[in-house]
Amino acid sequence: MFRLEPRAQTSRFWSQASPLLALLITVGVGVALFTLLGKDPLKGLQVFFWEPIKNAYGWSELLVKATPLLIVALGLSVCFRANVWNIGAEGQFVMGAVFTSGVALMATPTSPPGFWVLALLAGVVGGMLWGALTAWLRDRFNANEILVSLMLVYVAIMVLNYLVYGPWKDPKGYNFPQTQTFEAVTQIPRLISGSRVGIGSILALLGVAALWVFLFRTRAGFAHQVGGIAPAAARYAGFSSRKALWLALLVSGGAAGLAGGLEVAGPLRQLTPYVPAGYGFAAIIVAFVGRLHPVGMVLSALLLSMFYIGGELAQSRLGLPRSLTGVFQGLLLFSLLACDTLMNYRIRWIPTAKRQEHA
Repeated sequence: MFRLEPRAQTSRFWSQASPLLALLITVGVGVALFTLLGKDPLKGLQVFFWEPIKNAYGWSELLVKATPLLIVALGLSVCFRANVWNIGAEGQFVMGAVFTSGVALMATPTSPPGFWVLALLAGVVGGMLWGALTAWLRDRFNANEILVSLMLVYVAIMVLNYLVYGPWKDPKGYNFPQTQTFEAVTQIPRLISGSRVGIGSILALLGVAALWVFLFRTRAGFAHQVGGIAPAAARYAGFSSRKALWLALLVSGGAAGLAGGLEVAGPLRQLTPYVPAGYGFAAIIVAFVGRLHPVGMVLSALLLSMFYIGGELAQSRLGLPRSLTGVFQGLLLFSLLACDTLMNYRIRWIPTAKRQEHA
């Protein structure tokens, strides 16, 4: 018989090993799924975990997927460390794409080089405004930020659909719901010729460094985290929970908006109804698998981007549904939640003789 016993203190070993165990469990369940679907499990694992990294092109596509995931996750970690539960990063991502597109559509062939900087700044503003709406409703009316931010996702998608099916629809686009292709001056520079990797990857790494300094080397970052861990202690120390709320939602909204702007000004080069790719929701998994640590989230963003690419390859090569990507993401999250139990509890085996004696 097994029994969970509380630990005297949180296990540092399991705080680091739990994500690895969760990944192993996810792989094990994935093997079972492939078998049940009548597919070769080794071939399925190869498609998910080897194909995306076997050559330079695969790595470039991995970076393309990982960049928005990492940027959004960095912003969300600021929220979650302050105990502010922003679940609507997908909506902020969409509004960032919308604002960036609005500025990009104003460009002409004679616009000055570097116009893309203005377009990306507009995306940051769009995401911040959408995050600020959640912050204002929570601050003014004590509305639940989980519900508010989540419902605003669907409002943002409706705004997007209205624009691409209506006033922003390309008149020369054969009736497809999309804007015209953006001018070259609005498209972000590419880091590697012949690939889709853009300057967003550099911005993501700069964000990692900036977040690390803020969280672990500044008084403001310390105050921000104390407000989430111990609100009463934060109030006693004079730290403002209201300030933490606004900072968290503005930063996370701005980061998600930047990711949305990079998506439309980079790989997509136009606004379409397919901008909501689920990055805002997947970034929640990235944040927690990465333990809300900037470096940890780099690794988890690469892992989740492998799931995205693996899902696309499984659809084309194995004839499996694309929704398999979401299945693997969900398995990883639930496995992590289960494995995190080992941080505060240890599993103890009680022999039969002792069990009967105790009875």
